[in-house]
Amino acid sequence: QVQLVESGGGLVQAGGSLRLSCATSGRVFSVAAMGWYRQAPGKQRELVAAEASGGSTNYGDLMKGRFTLSRDNAKNTVFLQMNSLEPEDTAVYYCHAILPWGAEYEYWGQGTQVTVSS
Repeated sequence: QVQLVESGGGLVQAGGSLRLSCATSGRVFSVAAMGWYRQAPGKQRELVAAEASGGSTNYGDLMKGRFTLSRDNAKNTVFLQMNSLEPEDTAVYYCHAILPWGAEYEYWGQGTQVTVSS
Protein backbone atom coordinates (compact mmCIF):
# COMPACT_ATOMS: atom_id res chain seq x y z
CA GLN A 1 0.00 0.00 0.00
CA VAL A 2 1.44 3.34 -1.05
CA GLN A 3 1.02 6.14 1.47
CA LEU A 4 1.48 9.82 0.77
CA VAL A 5 1.73 11.85 3.96
CA GLU A 6 1.00 15.55 3.53
CA SER A 7 1.68 18.45 5.85
CA GLY A 8 1.97 22.22 5.84
CA GLY A 9 -1.52 23.45 5.11
CA GLY A 10 -3.19 26.14 7.16
CA LEU A 11 -4.54 29.66 7.24
CA VAL A 12 -2.60 32.53 5.72
CA GLN A 13 -3.36 36.10 4.73
CA ALA A 14 -3.43 37.18 1.12
CA GLY A 15 0.07 37.87 -0.12
CA GLY A 16 1.58 35.37 2.27
CA SER A 17 3.37 32.08 1.70
CA LEU A 18 3.01 28.44 2.67
CA ARG A 19 5.06 25.35 1.97
CA LEU A 20 3.39 21.99 1.61
CA SER A 21 5.26 18.73 2.08
CA CYS A 22 4.47 15.22 0.92
CA ALA A 23 6.49 12.23 2.06
CA THR A 24 6.38 8.66 0.90
CA SER A 25 8.58 5.59 0.95
CA GLY A 26 11.90 5.59 -0.81
CA ARG A 27 10.86 2.69 -2.98
CA VAL A 28 8.00 4.75 -4.38
CA PHE A 29 9.72 8.12 -4.41
CA SER A 30 12.63 6.95 -6.49
CA VAL A 31 10.44 6.01 -9.46
CA ALA A 32 7.35 8.16 -9.07
CA ALA A 33 6.41 11.37 -10.79
CA MET A 34 5.17 13.51 -7.91
CA GLY A 35 2.83 16.44 -7.95
CA TRP A 36 0.05 18.45 -6.34
CA TYR A 37 -3.54 19.03 -7.31
CA ARG A 38 -6.20 21.08 -5.60
CA GLN A 39 -9.94 21.16 -5.31
CA ALA A 40 -11.98 24.13 -4.19
CA PRO A 41 -15.60 23.78 -3.05
CA GLY A 42 -17.90 23.29 -6.00
CA LYS A 43 -15.03 23.02 -8.46
CA GLN A 44 -13.22 20.20 -10.20
CA ARG A 45 -9.83 19.03 -9.07
CA GLU A 46 -7.12 20.87 -10.98
CA LEU A 47 -3.42 20.61 -11.58
CA VAL A 48 -1.18 22.73 -9.38
CA ALA A 49 2.22 21.33 -10.29
CA ALA A 50 3.52 17.96 -11.40
CA GLU A 51 6.80 16.44 -12.43
CA ALA A 52 6.99 15.59 -16.09
CA SER A 53 9.41 13.65 -18.24
CA GLY A 54 12.93 14.91 -18.68
CA GLY A 55 13.02 16.61 -15.31
CA SER A 56 10.58 19.35 -16.22
CA THR A 57 7.57 20.48 -14.21
CA ASN A 58 4.09 21.32 -15.40
CA TYR A 59 2.23 24.09 -13.57
CA GLY A 60 -1.34 25.15 -13.70
CA ASP A 61 -1.75 28.46 -15.50
CA LEU A 62 -2.83 30.30 -12.36
CA MET A 63 0.19 29.05 -10.41
CA LYS A 64 3.00 29.90 -12.80
CA GLY A 65 5.48 32.30 -11.27
CA ARG A 66 4.03 31.93 -7.79
CA PHE A 67 4.34 28.23 -6.94
CA THR A 68 7.44 26.05 -7.09
CA LEU A 69 7.61 22.27 -6.94
CA SER A 70 10.79 20.66 -5.67
CA ARG A 71 11.95 17.34 -4.27
CA ASP A 72 14.43 16.21 -1.66
CA ASN A 73 15.55 12.73 -2.62
CA ALA A 74 17.34 12.18 0.68
CA LYS A 75 14.08 12.78 2.57
CA ASN A 76 11.75 11.12 0.04
CA THR A 77 9.74 14.31 0.14
CA VAL A 78 8.28 16.66 -2.44
CA PHE A 79 7.58 20.28 -1.59
CA LEU A 80 5.22 22.88 -2.95
CA GLN A 81 6.33 26.42 -2.16
CA MET A 82 3.40 28.79 -2.58
CA ASN A 83 4.04 32.52 -2.64
CA SER A 84 1.82 35.55 -3.22
CA LEU A 85 -1.19 33.55 -2.15
CA GLU A 86 -4.63 34.83 -3.06
CA PRO A 87 -8.06 34.00 -1.66
CA GLU A 88 -8.71 32.13 -4.90
CA ASP A 89 -6.00 29.67 -3.89
CA THR A 90 -8.17 28.43 -1.05
CA ALA A 91 -8.71 24.70 -1.59
CA VAL A 92 -7.83 21.24 -0.39
CA TYR A 93 -4.44 20.37 -1.81
CA TYR A 94 -3.71 16.75 -2.67
CA CYS A 95 -0.35 15.11 -3.13
CA HIS A 96 -0.23 12.83 -6.16
CA ALA A 97 2.14 10.09 -7.27
CA ILE A 98 2.11 8.07 -10.43
CA LEU A 99 4.44 5.18 -11.05
CA PRO A 100 5.81 4.31 -14.49
CA TRP A 101 3.96 1.02 -14.83
CA GLY A 102 0.54 2.17 -15.87
CA ALA A 103 -2.41 4.34 -14.94
CA GLU A 104 -3.50 1.92 -12.24
CA TYR A 105 -0.39 2.84 -10.27
CA GLU A 106 -1.73 6.26 -9.31
CA TYR A 107 -2.00 7.37 -5.70
CA TRP A 108 -3.40 10.31 -3.75
CA GLY A 109 -2.77 11.77 -0.34
CA GLN A 110 -5.56 12.53 2.09
CA GLY A 111 -5.49 16.24 1.32
CA THR A 112 -4.48 19.29 3.31
CA GLN A 113 -6.56 22.44 3.63
CA VAL A 114 -5.13 25.76 2.54
CA THR A 115 -7.18 28.83 3.38
CA VAL A 116 -6.18 32.30 2.23
CA SER A 117 -7.97 35.20 3.89
CA SER A 118 -8.43 38.56 2.23
